[in-house]
Amino acid sequence: MIAFLRSVLHMAVMALSIVPCALLIVLSAAVGVGAAARYKVAQFWLWLSIQAARVILGIEYRTQGFENLPVGQTSPAILLVKHQSTYETFLMPAIMPHPLAYVFKRELLYVPFFGWAIGLLDMVHIDRSQRARAFAKVVEQGKALLEKGVWVIMFPEGTRIPRGQRGVYKSGGARLAIATGAPVIPIAVTSATCWPRKAFIKYPGVVVVSVGAPIPSIGREADELTKQVEQWIESEMHRLDPEAYAEPVLTNA
Repeated sequence: MIAFLRSVLHMAVMALSIVPCALLIVLSAAVGVGAAARYKVAQFWLWLSIQAARVILGIEYRTQGFENLPVGQTSPAILLVKHQSTYETFLMPAIMPHPLAYVFKRELLYVPFFGWAIGLLDMVHIDRSQRARAFAKVVEQGKALLEKGVWVIMFPEGTRIPRGQRGVYKSGGARLAIATGAPVIPIAVTSATCWPRKAFIKYPGVVVVSVGAPIPSIGREADELTKQVEQWIESEMHRLDPEAYAEPVLTNA
């Protein structure tokens, strides 16, 4: 019962706080405020949601491997992240040293307040029914964003995966990296230990974010690069959360 009440309170905080933040982004865009400033407003709301999760739900996070992130104001990177819950969607922009651009389906733009806000940020929204044209848009916009120092973030499994399971890793992130020459940064996240997939009730605990070493993309094949990303992330997930996996622990190459 306590976990349920805490989850209700946290949801209320997020729902109430998104309204003024989204309206501020909309108004900022209307008067010509730049994308960087609008991103700061969105980042604040995400940070607020993460802090509310810490205070209300008892969910902490711990990071490791951040020394693997590229340095430099315009150093490019494609972040490919394990996807278990909504938590990492909020957490990544709140803790990364560069602005992030998500690649997301166009339908999210119609979500009141939230969709209105992300539609006015430097993000890449695509129509999944137009696959070839959608990927061409990802490459075009991805190149422009990377040149400005914005990192592109994608979930290679495409959807949230239950704890202890592995989704089908898609090659879109690897293909974008190859097309732009940006390195891939694999990231493992144990969010489902506290915030299960599609679950309303969340539980106290520590979410670990582990950043792997950059993987060069130049001269690579997309399937091969995707496989390397998958191997690192899933091996790291076994190491970070061994209780969730029945099979033997894998080792990173």
